[in-house]
Amino acid sequence: MYGLVNKGIQGLITDNYGVDIWEKVKEKSNVSTDLFLSNEPYPDEITYDLAHDAAEVLNISLNEVLINFGEYWVINTGQKSYGSLMQAGGSGLKEFLINLPNFHSRVMLIYPKLTPPEFNVTDINERSLTIHYYSNRQGLKYFVYGLISGLGKMYDQPVKIEIINSRDNGSDHEEFRVEW
Repeated sequence: MYGLVNKGIQGLITDNYGVDIWEKVKEKSNVSTDLFLSNEPYPDEITYDLAHDAAEVLNISLNEVLINFGEYWVINTGQKSYGSLMQAGGSGLKEFLINLPNFHSRVMLIYPKLTPPEFNVTDINERSLTIHYYSNRQGLKYFVYGLISGLGKMYDQPVKIEIINSRDNGSDHEEFRVEW
């Protein structure tokens, strides 16, 4: 994953728990770098280790870390670093979610080595829809859950998110039912 993701985890931890906790997470993860370069790819294992070890250091579940990180990513990293890209996604939650399948096409212009997930949106209704999430990376469904929750916060639109299908149950992808 790109360094921007690892910088996001660092920001989540330092903003909410302090630099000392971040140093403990880095030490536990055997991360020696003091600075992640946003535009440089890093092995996925570094990101997974940081998230896993953050859960241990913070004494919360990995799922909680991933949800919190997803929300943080949208509210902080996304809006602060890529405000115009986020705004181009739509003027409201529903429009942004419907446009989600096209989002990473725009991101790949900035990060050409990106291996993005795929999203498909179905069952679109006035107050709900279903998001299908496909990725080569395992274990990120709660990060996506957090992203959706963060988008609800970004648009000041409370959301109810239900994971209705998962690779944990033998599917080839995750499905999220989103209501607002």
